[in-house]
Amino acid sequence: MSTAASASPPSRISDRAFYVFTGVVSAVALAFLGWLLLIRRGGAVGGNVDLRFLPAVNASLNATAAVLLIAGWVAIKRGARRVHQYLMVGAFAASALFLICYVAYHYVHGDTRYVGDWRGLYLCVLASHVLLSMSVVPMALVAFYFAWRQDFARHRKVTRWLAPIWTYVSITGVLVFFMLRGGMPAA
Repeated sequence: MSTAASASPPSRISDRAFYVFTGVVSAVALAFLGWLLLIRRGGAVGGNVDLRFLPAVNASLNATAAVLLIAGWVAIKRGARRVHQYLMVGAFAASALFLICYVAYHYVHGDTRYVGDWRGLYLCVLASHVLLSMSVVPMALVAFYFAWRQDFARHRKVTRWLAPIWTYVSITGVLVFFMLRGGMPAA
């Protein structure tokens, strides 16, 4: 067997199981979030569980993810592949922890309604944030998969779209937090 043949990436046929897994995980996550936010509408959990501190934690996790994503982009542009890998795993971990905290908060407390004067702007930011966030999990999983398979040509094709979307979603998550807090009446 020649060296060129052994250095090529594995066949795309074997990718099918991963794509099915990613599709199932993404569909289940979206269905659960849809149920939680649109049907169940949170709240009414027994006990004295108070998770009102989590929105600030979530904003911090989103800000952390945004900083790590931008630093990861800078690292790969400078050729620091190992640093890039660590930063991207950190961004994924921050976003995954955000998602866990987000679900916990909304399960216990439900939605926070915007009551400020900039409702139209808030709804535009929120809508773009929510719609684009739906693509982050499957695209991030695919990007990690291609990097793990060392198929960097396909990894770059995915991350060309993923990087700006994920960064935007992370930044607008922080913006939504501040808009909700700034639009709330004084206690």
